[in-house]
Amino acid sequence: MSYQDEEEQVGSFPKDFGYGDFEHENDGNRVSDDKPRILLMGLRRSGKSSIQKVVFHKMSPNETLFLESTNKIVKDDINNNSFVQFQIWDFPGQIDFFDPTFDSDMIFGGCGALVFVIDAQDDYVEALTKLNQTVTKAHKVNPRIKFEVFIHKVDGVSDDFKMESQRDIHSRATDDLIDAGLEGVHLNFHLTSIYDHSIFEAFSKVVQKLIPQLAALENLLNLFIHNSGIEKAFLFDVVSKIYIATDATPVDMQSYELCCDMIDVVIDLSCIYGSRDNPDVPAFDNQSSSIIKMNNSTVLYLREVNKFLALVCIIREESFSRQGVIDYNFLCFREAITQVFELRFKHQKLEAIEQDSDNLEDLRDFERGDVISSMKRFQD
Repeated sequence: MSYQDEEEQVGSFPKDFGYGDFEHENDGNRVSDDKPRILLMGLRRSGKSSIQKVVFHKMSPNETLFLESTNKIVKDDINNNSFVQFQIWDFPGQIDFFDPTFDSDMIFGGCGALVFVIDAQDDYVEALTKLNQTVTKAHKVNPRIKFEVFIHKVDGVSDDFKMESQRDIHSRATDDLIDAGLEGVHLNFHLTSIYDHSIFEAFSKVVQKLIPQLAALENLLNLFIHNSGIEKAFLFDVVSKIYIATDATPVDMQSYELCCDMIDVVIDLSCIYGSRDNPDVPAFDNQSSSIIKMNNSTVLYLREVNKFLALVCIIREESFSRQGVIDYNFLCFREAITQVFELRFKHQKLEAIEQDSDNLEDLRDFERGDVISSMKRFQD
């Protein structure tokens, strides 16, 4: 089995605006092999490599038509901040789990999530058989793996076809697992396409399950919108447009698409005009913000959290008249996020040095106490 490290930045997205080192990334106790892995699996030509290129390398969907079929495991290191840290391993479709050279323990042992891609426009009987074999093998090695099924290439088909395909695949896959004695294994299904925002939304849900501090982030967002009169808020990774956390209100796909488009506008304009005098200054920095007023009495408001994270809010115009309160609450929110960053780094550092359960529990208590103290500073 061969491996290939994939680091090239492709596509029309600004090439100098990609993943890079965060403040603590050069610490000797941090090694990339310790990061959780997301495995991309599926049959040949199902769209695995296209998903990886579009989401994490900003390749245009039309450019993916010229991608060659993957014939080796391609490793991609996603390393931008203390929350979004993982590896993506793109597997060739012809991989054989019963090959004696296939090291299941090494492949699945450090896996956080397994994404199985099914081409919805093709006959998926063989894909379902492969899915069952993959889940059975992976679950035996690592029962903690999160299993995600992307019902892919649903662009250009009717909504009835999408729903029927999802229902049929869900039913067959679940029945196959029950027959294999794996009733306790849960599969999550997503309808995806690289030609719209559905693939970003699906990957957002995958990545969120790998973030131990997700509950703390969601609580901070809930407090922030409640005390600021905000309708909806997303915490975005600006490079991939994955949202790593949102508040408790339901996610509306149209609102998510608007927020993604706003990030594109801000980054594009910042790269064109923001660093003209000094090219060494990052285009997206702590002064980055944007206000877009819609024609439906809604305001989109973006603020930079750190060089790879942005908070994008949807606010009614009458609530935005209290912008001073919103800005103050945002500063409290950003300070609390910074504390979570620092505390997670301490947690990881301590975990790498020693596996003493008492010390780890003390640090978790400290983390909860510090974040709660920051939460109390929000103003109504």
